[in-house]
Amino acid sequence: MADIVVKDFLESGVHFGHRASRWNPKMRPYIYARRNQIHIIDLKETLRGLIRAKRYLTKVISQGSLVLFVGTKRQAAEPVQAAARKAGMPYVNERWLGGTLTNFRTIRSRLKRLEELEALETGGEMAAFSKKRQSTLIRERKKIFTNLNGIRDMNRLPEALIIIDPRREAIAVKEARLLGIKVVALIDTDSDPDLVDLPIPGNDDSIRSIDLMLLHLSDAIVEGKASLPEAPKEEAPGPAPVPSL
Repeated sequence: MADIVVKDFLESGVHFGHRASRWNPKMRPYIYARRNQIHIIDLKETLRGLIRAKRYLTKVISQGSLVLFVGTKRQAAEPVQAAARKAGMPYVNERWLGGTLTNFRTIRSRLKRLEELEALETGGEMAAFSKKRQSTLIRERKKIFTNLNGIRDMNRLPEALIIIDPRREAIAVKEARLLGIKVVALIDTDSDPDLVDLPIPGNDDSIRSIDLMLLHLSDAIVEGKASLPEAPKEEAPGPAPVPSL
């Protein structure tokens, strides 16, 4: 697991918040100072929040739970996908569809539709349709794939969400709170920390900052997986006993 080094925070610009005019007063405990009308985040608070989040994630993963990564802003999309794949967890990095959590059964039905469309295409059956119909079905497949591919293997609700910018992902946060799902979030100075269970105050616009935070969080998940009990291996059947005469 990567060590937490405050120097890395500084080099990645984790401490740079938004303009002071855009701040949320509830973020006051996490702000160190103001420089040139920019709020500077207290890195001691960032460190504290990151350590708490890592401990929590390692614990829930060691119990066999799922964690869903969410980040749909341009700067977060690729880092979220990379971190989720490294951790072997589901992710949403294009668009949060309303009801992804609260109407999970409908989302699963859309994924079944995706499987049907993929089977039509790979099996060659789509060639029997008119070109117009083929074009419509291909567009439908691409749209579902783009929005839901990251959660196609998520067969149950997650225990927690890792969110980049809870202000941007307000619908995801609201759904999680309705269902009692914990929210771990990289939260900048313009957000409301009261909506987040485990806030990590930090720059949520810088790719380097997002990358660094997700590196540590995905490492915590990998560590939690390492402590899962291994599934018992089935013993190969031995030779059949020779019947006595």
